Amino acid sequence: MSFDRSKTPTWRQGYRYQYEPAQKGHVLLYPEGMIKLNDSAALIGGLIDGQRDVAAIIAELDAKFPDVAELAEDIEQFMEVARAQHWIELA
Repeated sequence: MSFDRSKTPTWRQGYRYQYEPAQKGHVLLYPEGMIKLNDSAALIGGLIDGQRDVAAIIAELDAKFPDVAELAEDIEQFMEVARAQHWIELA
């Protein structure tokens, strides 16, 4: 099954992506707690705005990091995990 890159990710209601100085990094806040994102996830998360579809996120990061061979697959994998964890919705 191939990933549909025309889907637009949005953070689920109650989830907020932000930089947290105490954590020295980006986090995803939600009512039950907080998830500290690694650098790659933070770059992807910063582009989830409800406007860009997955293809646009891939294109933007590919332009910044042209030498990363599996970039598109990594982004798709993040989207799958984030959806499975109920962090995002894909519409």
